[in-house]
Amino acid sequence: MKKGHLNQILLLTDGCSNRGEDPQAMAAFAKEQGITVNVIGIMDEHEMDQEAMKEVEGIALAGGGVHQVVYASQLSQTVQMVTKKAMTQTLQGVVNSELKQILGKHTEMDELPPDKRGEVMEVVDELGETVHLHVLVLVDTSASMNPKLPTVKEALIDLSISLNSRIGENEFAMLIFPGKKQEVELVLDWTPKFESLSSIFSKLSAGGITPTGPAIREAIQHFNKIGSRRRMLEDDEKHFDEFGG
Repeated sequence: MKKGHLNQILLLTDGCSNRGEDPQAMAAFAKEQGITVNVIGIMDEHEMDQEAMKEVEGIALAGGGVHQVVYASQLSQTVQMVTKKAMTQTLQGVVNSELKQILGKHTEMDELPPDKRGEVMEVVDELGETVHLHVLVLVDTSASMNPKLPTVKEALIDLSISLNSRIGENEFAMLIFPGKKQEVELVLDWTPKFESLSSIFSKLSAGGITPTGPAIREAIQHFNKIGSRRRMLEDDEKHFDEFGG
């Protein structure tokens, strides 16, 4: 988490991947790049696909993230809960590694006295409010997702409203898979707000394959683009400062 940035992929899917790379391997690669992969499995009422649930859990585990399996009717509050929980979990990991540097490599937050632990959690909460958050949403638009897309739209708009109450900056982007012309399609580039979702979702149509692995790979590449842009801006600022700007 360099310079107060936190990168999350939020994958919304209802089924098993059936095209391209292994999504768990891609999620593990994302984690290596400092990107947490969180997964919400959206199931049909009264029907739990065990293989799909296993994949949802496996991707999140490999990506160092949080997973939850829900019915579509529970989606809105779940999206917010998973995003917040993943943020806290990642920040606790950062704070834990800082503690190890300060107090010794065997020190964990849970081993601190209650008053000290409380102080550390205050720091985590404060970071959660102020950290610059990038959330890239991956939406499965395979055929079985068609009836669930309106609920997905509502859940993401609720997420945007919830996160925009934070002090820190937010940036969102969205990829769908499969796209109309390719396996993965960018439908919303990095933006501070999700207002434009209404127009996007009216154009979405569900159908076809579930290339989850390629979707995670594309998401990683999209984070690399924003990283390159940030480095260019930082270099410009440094150059400006050097010449007395």
